Amino acid sequence: MTRNGLAFEQGGTDGPLLVLIHGLGATAGVWSAMLAEPRWRGRWIAPDLPGHGGSDHSGDYSVEAMATAVGALIEAERHGQPVTILGHSLGGLVAIALAGGGSPVRAAYGLGIKVDWTDEELQRFAGLAARPPKLFATEAEALAQHRRNCGLGEAPLDCPSLARGVAQQDGGWRAAMDMAAFAVERPLMAELIAAARCPVRLACGEGDAMISAERLRDFDPRAFAIAGAGHNAMVDAPGAIWDWLEQAP
Repeated sequence: MTRNGLAFEQGGTDGPLLVLIHGLGATAGVWSAMLAEPRWRGRWIAPDLPGHGGSDHSGDYSVEAMATAVGALIEAERHGQPVTILGHSLGGLVAIALAGGGSPVRAAYGLGIKVDWTDEELQRFAGLAARPPKLFATEAEALAQHRRNCGLGEAPLDCPSLARGVAQQDGGWRAAMDMAAFAVERPLMAELIAAARCPVRLACGEGDAMISAERLRDFDPRAFAIAGAGHNAMVDAPGAIWDWLEQAP
């Protein structure tokens, strides 16, 4: 499905809407392990963020711009129902930004959000954003690049988690992500949470090298580590993520 330039997956039945927002470099495919056995009592949608997967490229990849794009999709798809949002990494920041917007968000869940960025890291990502996409002779090589971009280094190349991760260009193949989307910002986490109009809950995998539960507790006293999971906890421990969502926010 595509609406207003955003590709998205959908499923479930009538009722409250769950919105699943992937992180930098990935696509909505990263939720496939969770959605293989969905436990949501209602509808769900999972968009590809602007500049990712099957969605259109954009001139603005700020958290605010992405939240605006996803917010428009939510308004078109919620059918008058309340909304719960789960975002991973960059998608977690988008989820919290949406919690401060106009949609009736009941709760926002942020998973594996990298809070602290050094100047060197930001400069490195800015350098990536300025590069042209690398072209490959085969689809498999481009898929391997996409797999690296979203930190799924052990996933088989035909895994649903890598869906819509590549595109054809000039007779070759490339990762579908717009390189300009690598120009990440230092997240204003405290400001985003202060502006939220609903509960914000945070968690990360116990093996997540980008963030710790201890650091997340500076923003959510109930933040916790998910056993047996790394940065992509929704892939490593999908049942634990459903358990989290089923708790009162």
